[in-house]
Amino acid sequence: MFSNEKIDIASLDVIFNRMIDTITNSKNDIFIISEQSRRSFEQMKIELEFIKQKIIVTINESDILEQKLRLAKNRLVEVSKYFDKYSEEQVREAYENANNLQIKLSLTRANEKQLREKRDDIERRLRDLSDTIERAEHIVDQVNVVINYLTSDLKNVSRALEKAKLKQDFGIKIIASQEKERKRISREIHDGPAQMMANVLLRTDLIERTYRERGIDSAIREIRELKGTVRDALSEVRRIIYDLRPMALDDLGIVPTLRKYLLTTMEYNSGVQIHFQSNNNGERLPSDYEVSIFRLVQESVNNAIKHGNARDIWVKIEWLKEHINIIVKDNGNGFELNTIKDKSFGLVGMKERVDLLKGTMEIKSNVGDGTVILFKIPLHEIQDRIGT
Repeated sequence: MFSNEKIDIASLDVIFNRMIDTITNSKNDIFIISEQSRRSFEQMKIELEFIKQKIIVTINESDILEQKLRLAKNRLVEVSKYFDKYSEEQVREAYENANNLQIKLSLTRANEKQLREKRDDIERRLRDLSDTIERAEHIVDQVNVVINYLTSDLKNVSRALEKAKLKQDFGIKIIASQEKERKRISREIHDGPAQMMANVLLRTDLIERTYRERGIDSAIREIRELKGTVRDALSEVRRIIYDLRPMALDDLGIVPTLRKYLLTTMEYNSGVQIHFQSNNNGERLPSDYEVSIFRLVQESVNNAIKHGNARDIWVKIEWLKEHINIIVKDNGNGFELNTIKDKSFGLVGMKERVDLLKGTMEIKSNVGDGTVILFKIPLHEIQDRIGT
């Protein structure tokens, strides 16, 4: 039986807040460990590059010493063979020269062996650090899901107890989607601008070393290449910001914003042609509709480029009296609907957006025949909202 005693919400809130604080502090500790590991990882990469360069120099030195030793041994054989033709001083000089070269070669090879062992050790440590960073990021992601779920859906315990199963399923689904998107953006920044900036740090160290070892001309060439890397990083940051939410959407509306986005996408994907058509300039829609339509087209185009390897993409918007048709067609690889439909987070996300708009989504695709996606968005909901 259930107790009729009233639940002390204030005490539950105190316990709940302490639990959240503990989890948050633990997440922060994991994040600090991850960042420390990442810094060590970048420093080790620089050290590894330096060791590799030293190995190349040492190998070259060994090759030169081997050639000199071979000549010295030939000289020693000749002197020894024709002893009566050479003075004692010449014989001793030939012997000492060969012996000194042998010692130098042995030391150089020993140094090369030590450098190779150090290189192998650093590479092993880099792999271990990479695994540590990956595990830490995975744990932080899981903790974020827990924290967001607790703070979003369970902060008010009295209401969370009502229809708990329904709230739990819906809340976890939304938060998991949010975390998936955050992780995608985080990974995109990490693999793009962050890696580029890490490369900038590495190149600056190499430029200093190049200046000392090969002079200012070589250093200037490295600096020119570095400027290109920085320029690419800036472009990538601007692209990511634009992908998050194009500012033109609120000012210009869906059609001009899509036209600009598709042109920008072609600039970033050389060889891809996107053909855009709208049967009128497009009326202004409520913000949530315009954002959803933009995301549907954006996801469809991205899938066509990244997964379908399409070279031509056609985007068409038909403005009809009762509904809007959005057609995205490509000449890419295509796919088997039965094998990928339930496994693709992108397709699931598009279906959820269409469902929120009370619309429909139809996909036609076969391997090797490209893909066609049709979205049908009804307008009666919009007309009811604006009183027409």
